[in-house]
Amino acid sequence: MSHQIFNERPKRKIIKWMIGLLLAFVVIAGGGALYVQSALKPAEKHSGEEVEVVIPRGSSAASIGQILEQKKLIKNKDIFRFYVRVKNISGFQAGTYVFSPSMSAHQMIDMMKSGDVTRTPKVQLTIPEGRQLSEIAEVFEKHTSYTKEQVMEKVQSKEFVEEMKKNYPKTITNEVDKKDIKYALEGYLYPATYSFYNEDVSLDEMLATMIGKTDEVIKKYEEEMKEKAYTPHQLLTMASLIEEEATEKVDREKIASVFYNRIDENMPLQTDPTVLYALGAHKDRVLYRDLEVDSPYNTYKVKGITPGPISNAGEMSIKATLKPAETDYLYFLATPEGEVIFTRTLKEHNKQKNIHITGKRDTD
Repeated sequence: MSHQIFNERPKRKIIKWMIGLLLAFVVIAGGGALYVQSALKPAEKHSGEEVEVVIPRGSSAASIGQILEQKKLIKNKDIFRFYVRVKNISGFQAGTYVFSPSMSAHQMIDMMKSGDVTRTPKVQLTIPEGRQLSEIAEVFEKHTSYTKEQVMEKVQSKEFVEEMKKNYPKTITNEVDKKDIKYALEGYLYPATYSFYNEDVSLDEMLATMIGKTDEVIKKYEEEMKEKAYTPHQLLTMASLIEEEATEKVDREKIASVFYNRIDENMPLQTDPTVLYALGAHKDRVLYRDLEVDSPYNTYKVKGITPGPISNAGEMSIKATLKPAETDYLYFLATPEGEVIFTRTLKEHNKQKNIHITGKRDTD
């Protein structure tokens, strides 16, 4: 009999331990569920504030959650992403929405699934690829109530730059503060079409939306950047050089290969757009005297890439920066017809120049 009791006691202990473990799991799971429910409730139940939110085309649950958290519309972007995935919610539609902190995540999800994008935007800006800040400021002046001077003053404001660094710490880093950089946010206003439905939309919000789009695009290439040991600033800088040399007919990957090959050979990049950027000029021809401009952006005098971007780059140029073609080209020549001819030697390059370029570069 004692032998039987000896055998039963451990069994009872095991059963009690298992029951206790199960109860603990239920409590933890219940607490987790309550935490998730709390995170999905309104961020500020009694708020009357309206917040305009732009959801770009192709946005993932993670990127939407980040946008909503940055706008202080939800409490936790990770919980938002987790909830969307667990519930297998899909079909979010791009557009500009007006949300409020008094709305629950469920309400915002329903609105984004229905996609009310039929309204006419009060302000719409199309920012093309390869545009400098000064040119983007002109687009603002043409399509908004803000002048070019106001835009340029804002993007050069230390307070605004610091705010963007705080909002997008992985993309806008202290590299933008280097002393040789002309404009800290040059190259960070992503080329795209932006629609705003509030006619009183602030300049800060429009600029922040464009920078936010750059942040979103950059994050898609984190692994590739790690492989090349590139920072976002270096990536945008090289991409801008490729963008400025590209035409509709050109293979950006080949242009990238030329730049990388020249760097490997310890040769200056010698790309004319950097000279024009250094001069602050827009003109069709670069003169020999222009090549003498004393500037860290003059790639005829300074080897390697420029201190920062010289314009905004599209995603095609970003991809080319990360995955250049494998070639042994060291030169390329853009013809008047928009074709780009790649060559391996200076002799070949000069031969193509004589064939395709009429006249000679001015020497005055």
